[in-house]
Amino acid sequence: MSGYPGDGANRWATVHRLDAARVFRLALESAPAGARLHGVGEKGVPVRVIAEVIGHRLELPVASVAGEEVAGHFGWLTPFITLDAPASSSATQHLLGWQPEQPGLIEDLEQDHYYAQPDAAAAAA
Repeated sequence: MSGYPGDGANRWATVHRLDAARVFRLALESAPAGARLHGVGEKGVPVRVIAEVIGHRLELPVASVAGEEVAGHFGWLTPFITLDAPASSSATQHLLGWQPEQPGLIEDLEQDHYYAQPDAAAAAA
């Protein structure tokens, strides 16, 4: 099952790894000392939507996990999966002249490479 806690409305700020690498480089090269930066590509993607995409792509049922079952289902991820943490990078974008360019999380999760089965010949090698 691809689960989400409660109603799944809690949000995660996301950034593609290539955009994160670029903003990190820009920060090292040109951010003033002591600057507080936030490299966010998307302000907040609902966890339910993330679970729905994963469930759809893996052909799994998607369902809410009740409050008392969340810790058992998600284990060590519980503090993160239950967090509602929208964020903005508008100040960072302005300061560094940075704009996220890569696909957002949902578009990225729709890509086949996340779900491709390893080639049996390659796995045997």
